[in-house]
Amino acid sequence: MPSAAYDTNNIFAKILRGEIPAHKVYEDDSVLAFMDVMPQAEGHVLVVPKASSRNILDADPATLGALIAAVQRVAIAAEDAFEADGVTIMQFNEAPAGQSVFHLHFHVIPRKEGVPLRPHSGKMEDGAVLAANAEKIKNAL
Repeated sequence: MPSAAYDTNNIFAKILRGEIPAHKVYEDDSVLAFMDVMPQAEGHVLVVPKASSRNILDADPATLGALIAAVQRVAIAAEDAFEADGVTIMQFNEAPAGQSVFHLHFHVIPRKEGVPLRPHSGKMEDGAVLAANAEKIKNAL
């Protein structure tokens, strides 16, 4: 069964259009990376293509090369910036698989040994904390 159509009013599309603010970490012609407002760990970043894609199932393959290169670049910087022991990279496709925002995105989450992920709840992180964490990653890029 094919996935539903892309919704141009999803929150990430609004961020890409500048309608909603975000704590940006990295941007180029194809990709935007910004802090997750409900982080599961310190330094949790979202990496999205600028091209309209609901998820990886409908993405233009040409979009994916630049996207995964940016995921790698951000992951290396986040691991360094937060002195992490590793990095969890997650990507979900459709609601039954855990996707809640229907614009293709990767979660990049620095991890420290023995520290569990927090729930991805409705509790938003303080903006000053997000801004400081974004600066740490930008400085490591």
